Amino acid sequence: MKIVNVVGARPNFMKIAPLMRQMKKHKKIKPILVHTGQHYDYEMSKIFFKDLGIPNPDIHLGVGSGLHGEQTGQVMIKLEKVLLKEKPDLVLVVGDVNSTMAATLTATKLHIPVAHVESGLRSFDRTMPEEINRLVTDSVADFLFTPSPDGNVNLAKEGVDKKKVFLVGDIMIDSLFYNLKKARKSNILKKLGLKKKGYALLTLHRPSNVDAKENFGNIIDALEKISKKLPIVFPAHPRTVKMIEELGLKKRFTKNKNILLLKPQGYLDFVNLMMNAKFVMTDSGGIQEETTVLDIPCLTLRNTTERPITITRGSNVLVHTNTKKIIDEANKILKGKVKRSKLISYWDGKTAEKIVSILLKSKLGKK
Repeated sequence: MKIVNVVGARPNFMKIAPLMRQMKKHKKIKPILVHTGQHYDYEMSKIFFKDLGIPNPDIHLGVGSGLHGEQTGQVMIKLEKVLLKEKPDLVLVVGDVNSTMAATLTATKLHIPVAHVESGLRSFDRTMPEEINRLVTDSVADFLFTPSPDGNVNLAKEGVDKKKVFLVGDIMIDSLFYNLKKARKSNILKKLGLKKKGYALLTLHRPSNVDAKENFGNIIDALEKISKKLPIVFPAHPRTVKMIEELGLKKRFTKNKNILLLKPQGYLDFVNLMMNAKFVMTDSGGIQEETTVLDIPCLTLRNTTERPITITRGSNVLVHTNTKKIIDEANKILKGKVKRSKLISYWDGKTAEKIVSILLKSKLGKK
């Protein structure tokens, strides 16, 4: 069974690594790794391949950055040629980035079955480009692998045939468990002069936050207050750095010595920073999941989340971009009033194993 696995952006890499490892254990599977190049610089791409032990891509499309339509179109144009040449039995996509949707549409139009890993997640906010990518991908995929029961519920409401849907758990947690031991050995705290539980960790990249001066300003107002009580470590996405400049917010960071603005960190260093933080503030989806498993308090700087299980069973709290709410929830944590995570049984580090087993038992695997 020839499987083309498509990745494009940093969140994809953590999801594809355990799947590539698992596929390589089976002689019946020939995995081909295609990197679209949606994230193309070293910090956002190559270092993750190194940290996660992902083999070099068999094919690199070199798409690069661009507007949503341009990026999606470029992936489709370049990937179509690859699929026509390789004639795979299956295209496997992960997550919800532009490359995910583009690869799904390209394969479907060529009548190649598609498997979507991390299916069924919904924020119910169609202003998020990721939400559109999820909806489109799930509407045409042939195998829908969900990380949590709410994914199954969402797909059922959308009329997806339940025979296509498989609850397998969270693929991000496979990577987290597999790399925890290595991540603990990272010397990033020493390098940055930090103490365990002596800082907060921040990530911020969504357009609704970093493109909107009012929202970004509200978040910075909260950061300035919180940073008086403990340092904030901020590995910043290149696009976020660009928007800080364009919105005239740079001085608010440079004059505050207690907000440490860094380049994006490799996977192992970032996990170390996350597991040793007093708490995490983020607008990322994956970090909500990882902090839940690590039982690290997480404040999500968004109005919605496509991962509600991290709120109902995890340590996650939605704080929107409300300055007062962000500060109040941070103060609760600093006073020891911490929301604790509960065990999520199917987040067991065996998601890739379950996915590969299902594919091998399918009609494709028995050809």
